[in-house]
Amino acid sequence: MTTKNPPKTPQKPSHMPSDDGDSGAAVVLERKTQRIKPPRKYQVLLINDDYTPMEFVVRVLQEFFAKSLEDATRIMLQVHIDGKGVCGVYSQDIAATKVNQVLESAHKAGHPLQCVCEPIDD
Repeated sequence: MTTKNPPKTPQKPSHMPSDDGDSGAAVVLERKTQRIKPPRKYQVLLINDDYTPMEFVVRVLQEFFAKSLEDATRIMLQVHIDGKGVCGVYSQDIAATKVNQVLESAHKAGHPLQCVCEPIDD
């Protein structure tokens, strides 16, 4: 018993117009540019407490935020006087990582230093 392949329907060459009214002209789509907002930025803050030594805060700022001794001292004094100080501005993932690094370092050293990140309002 042999099987037969179904008959093929003839196709018109691509250079010939089709019967459905299409003249064979190319269709051009216009691309609209989309405006994408840049990712939200987050500031990392140190919160003042009465127990963490100022020297430890300066060391944290130098180690985790790459601050010079002068900048780290200025931020430490801002934390001490104003109750909080900005360590830096980062994307959300990096800010969260910095917060975790500071909290882990403070915990290991036995200090109650608090560090948080919060979004910056644009």
